Amino acid sequence: MPPLGLPRPDDATYKLVVKELTATLDADAALHPQAGRPGTFRRLNRLEYHNAIRDLLAVDYNVTTLLPADETSHGFDNIAVENLPPILIERYLSAAQKISRLALGSPVRKPSSELIMIPPDLTQEEHVPGLPHGTRGGAIATHTFPVSAQYEIQVRLSRDRDERVEGLDLPHRVELTLDGTRLGLFTVTPTPRGQDHQNVDKHLTVKLAVTAGPHQLGVSFPRKTAALLETGRQPYQAHFNMDRHPRVQPALYSISVIGPFDAVSPGAAVGPGDSPSRRRIFVCGEQTDACAKQILATLLRRAYRRPIHADDLVAPLDFYRKAKAEGGFDNGIEMALRALLVNPQFLFRIEKDPAHANHSPYQLSGPELASRLSFFLWSTIPDDTLLDLAERDKLKDPAVVEQQVRRMLADPRSESLVTNFAAQWLYLRNLAAITPDPRLFPDFDENLRQSMQRETELFFASVLREDRPAPTLLKAPYTFLNERLARHYGIPHIYGSRFRRVDLSDQPSRGGLLSHASILTVTSYATRTSPVIRGKWILANILGTPPSAPPPAVPELKEAVRTPGAKSLSMRERVAEHRKNPACAGCHNLMDPIGFAFENYDAVGRWRATDGGTPVDASGLLPDGTKFQNAAELNQALLLRPELFVSALTEKLLIYALGRGIERYDAPAIRKIVRDAEKNQYRFSSLLLGIATSTPFSMRQSQ
Repeated sequence: MPPLGLPRPDDATYKLVVKELTATLDADAALHPQAGRPGTFRRLNRLEYHNAIRDLLAVDYNVTTLLPADETSHGFDNIAVENLPPILIERYLSAAQKISRLALGSPVRKPSSELIMIPPDLTQEEHVPGLPHGTRGGAIATHTFPVSAQYEIQVRLSRDRDERVEGLDLPHRVELTLDGTRLGLFTVTPTPRGQDHQNVDKHLTVKLAVTAGPHQLGVSFPRKTAALLETGRQPYQAHFNMDRHPRVQPALYSISVIGPFDAVSPGAAVGPGDSPSRRRIFVCGEQTDACAKQILATLLRRAYRRPIHADDLVAPLDFYRKAKAEGGFDNGIEMALRALLVNPQFLFRIEKDPAHANHSPYQLSGPELASRLSFFLWSTIPDDTLLDLAERDKLKDPAVVEQQVRRMLADPRSESLVTNFAAQWLYLRNLAAITPDPRLFPDFDENLRQSMQRETELFFASVLREDRPAPTLLKAPYTFLNERLARHYGIPHIYGSRFRRVDLSDQPSRGGLLSHASILTVTSYATRTSPVIRGKWILANILGTPPSAPPPAVPELKEAVRTPGAKSLSMRERVAEHRKNPACAGCHNLMDPIGFAFENYDAVGRWRATDGGTPVDASGLLPDGTKFQNAAELNQALLLRPELFVSALTEKLLIYALGRGIERYDAPAIRKIVRDAEKNQYRFSSLLLGIATSTPFSMRQSQ
């Protein structure tokens, strides 16, 4: 206010009014604090469940095959998780059975098969990180073998519609490895026309004894020199898919692991073995009831995330005794573990109001604070260090909290802030569902999609790990590239599949999140860019002022004319026509001028100078009237008031940390976090520390 075009107060007046208003509101909040109230029962979402299993039992199991995806609310999937429908209960029961058997290495009644699939859109012409140098294509995957026994590993190659192996015009070699050790080097040869080609890769099979626990399986192809030709028909960046560019070399389709089988050679190990999960579970070595009690008490303390009382052990010990009588000590521990994994104390984060609370905010208990910290920074259960401090009531000391936050950020588990928080805040999770039109973007493939996402993850992680100021996310003169993404951007002299930090001081069109292809792609349509989506994304995620929902029955934007000889309107011209509708103008007048700044980037983030044959006009203005000519000037305008971006980022972090939406009474806490962070140049750690010691995070409103 007032609307654009009318006389506006100068900046000094705006700042004075805002300062006086916020001072009054903050003073009132100090006298009458409100902490907010996340749900009393909050179920672990799918990722938190996976991480909790990993840290509790040292089992890294792909739970996406067992549990459905969680719904999102306020932009995150750790909020709408207060219910437990019957079908989900059945999924948790099934998961508990599979995970407990895997953790204990229980005997398997009959062999089974697990299939590791490779994305069909993956170009396999370059080296895959983690596989031997001098190879190309294939895949590397971690597989947990349930027991020490004999297994069969089968490799299947990618085929076309006629079930012929794609690209197999000459003999090729295939290498299979386990933990980096070669298991076999095979040769596949083309089958003459008219002969059976179904069994070309049937011999790509190895039988061997494998110890229980996680192992890395690798399949790759020793590289052939100058196997690819760069032609107009076969672009240099994409070599895949019979519908566009038939493969010119064989590619991996899947890896199958079948077993376990009984030993077929003298002395071969069979049984549970000395796996990481058994070492984590069996904290004592005797097969006695006293040892079982110690094992279960240790597991329950970590799983329930609080001190354990005698009553907590009654039911697990009862399961243990009954199962032990039927199948021995290990069977008893497995059944008790299965009961633990479906207990609400494990599946839910529970915060109960104390008896003395009376419609007022109260300080969370030590174990509750420990859980909030661990799920915020790690997306998993607290470790023993946090639990010990919680039980000694030390987490109410801000100095102790700061020490723990810094320790936790240095831990590899803080990677969840990248893969969980940032992936949702920046819409990176949507990238997997984006499929640009193959006729307009023939070079787009799974390799490029993965590279886009990896660039943004590495970039965000660098700001987090190096504790850079948060505005660095918008202005950093560097990024992380491999050859595939560098060619997409038109940046020379970057070779190989390895990502490395690249200086962008000579690349004015690149630098900061807003020029990342990942974000530019998820804010576009399959056939074209969208200033509307991009403008809305900036308002919601960078400025913290999302526009209101569109009114019903709003007409769609007209698509570009593709009739030969007809003039195709530029995106700016089509949006201008759309904005003539009064029902559309209100929001579009805010979103579109910002979104136009990115019209020099096409729907997959490549730089372009024209749109529909017309030179791109990337000029626009911010809601406060600040004008810019392109994306670089927009970035500069945003950085003139870094507190706006930092406030928006803090709000997103607080939503993620609390597991609830932001309310009006949270605003004073957000302003305090931002003011305190300003003293430290808005460094990322200062935002996280401010949240960890804030009223909404450390307290809870009673009913």
